[in-house]
Amino acid sequence: MLLHHCVGRGLRWLAVPMVLLAAPADALRLQDRPGTRLPTIDEVAVSGLYQQIADATSEFQAGLELRRGGQPAEGRRRGDAAQDALSEAAQRCAQTPGCDATRFVEAFRTLLRLQTLLLDPAVPGQTIAPEDPLHAAGEGGPMPQLDHQLKQTRAMLNGRSLSEVIPLNEPVKAAMEDWLTWMRPMLIEAWVNYQFLRGEMVPPYQQAGLPEAILFGILAKESAGRVHAVSRAGASGPMQFMPATGRRFGLHGHDGFDLRFDPASASRASVAYLIERLGELNHDLELSLAAYNSGEGRLRRLAAKHQGKGFWSDSIYYALPDETRDYVPKVLAAAWLFLHPADYGLRFPELPTSVGTLVLRQPASLGELSICLGQSPAHPVGWFRTLRNLNPRVQADQRLPAGASVRMPVMLQPVYAQRCLNDEFQQRVAELFDARYPKGPKMIAYTVRRGDTLASLARKSKCSAVADIARINKIKGPRYAIRVGQKLKLPTCS
Repeated sequence: MLLHHCVGRGLRWLAVPMVLLAAPADALRLQDRPGTRLPTIDEVAVSGLYQQIADATSEFQAGLELRRGGQPAEGRRRGDAAQDALSEAAQRCAQTPGCDATRFVEAFRTLLRLQTLLLDPAVPGQTIAPEDPLHAAGEGGPMPQLDHQLKQTRAMLNGRSLSEVIPLNEPVKAAMEDWLTWMRPMLIEAWVNYQFLRGEMVPPYQQAGLPEAILFGILAKESAGRVHAVSRAGASGPMQFMPATGRRFGLHGHDGFDLRFDPASASRASVAYLIERLGELNHDLELSLAAYNSGEGRLRRLAAKHQGKGFWSDSIYYALPDETRDYVPKVLAAAWLFLHPADYGLRFPELPTSVGTLVLRQPASLGELSICLGQSPAHPVGWFRTLRNLNPRVQADQRLPAGASVRMPVMLQPVYAQRCLNDEFQQRVAELFDARYPKGPKMIAYTVRRGDTLASLARKSKCSAVADIARINKIKGPRYAIRVGQKLKLPTCS
């Protein structure tokens, strides 16, 4: 038997083998039978099948991006191929011991969510190619199941404002105290960065009915709005997606560029992730945020074990790592301050945030532009981070040719004409761009032994003369006397 998902808006029918839905229960029944010998689990095969979920999801979103970019035929071809690959992998999963079939069911649902988020004509600038036969036939509405889930998400607040939903308990108040004291510079930085990214990042949240304050709270805690942020664990981009999770939600490599660093793509992926979590965690905002930080598997198990319990219950709160117990209050506190800054003496900077495109009249890097553009009273830290955020595909030390387009705040374009085209000033800036720190020989610590002299040590180092070693270690000539046990710094070429 096959379970068919009608997906509308140009997608074919997705066929999920019904045996997938029965496999977990069958496995449990086998385990319950005394003396039953369970099949050996091939971990490599199972991991390979799970990897195909990420690959198919990435390929599917690549097809959606092509359709949005005016290549409907190629986009549909790649999307169809991704669906076929996922269906084939799902059927193999049903026959592979240890493979969790529910992952493939969720994967098909993810494709539906991605399609709705990326090809919804309600979002400005997004259209579906007229060649799409289902769209032309008037079958453009979202799938009823997905539409119901989105309505549930929009009804998450039950007619209340987010301010009524966020609990002002002790952890949230403690998090607000942090944001307003030693973390205030980071909060202000997040606000300023977000103002220039807002036009790219807020539409998916508005479409899904998720409060903008939650977007700001996540952004502030994850990266402070630094588009190129990378954590020690490998999470990257403004919304800090891990590589595997990013690929699962369409943040794959695109022409050599990691889409985790693209603000619009990262925002869409975060919405898709949160909608998926809200759907499986009874639309509990705190549990969904905890899953964003700690992983959906952990929260799914805790929610199933402690049904009806929320994030703040002892059974769930103390079962989570310290990082997650800090993360959720921090996000909620930043969201609250986003909504009520004046209540806490917080004043976010006001500055024009309209963004436009400037065509360079002479070669320049983003670093050179940030130097010549200077700073403004409302933005005293300068424009380097803003230029980097608005041009995520451009490397900081990459000198762009004349004629290249650079996105920048509209307010800066007159400044560019006034200062960045001044030959004398530009020459001064170019000298700074071309300057490099000198690279000298490395130093090693050395303890003088019997028979050592500065001459013998210079011969061993092969990098310096006696006078060099003497100068580094402040040894006076002409005898350059050293003693056994003396600690020296020696240049080395190795």
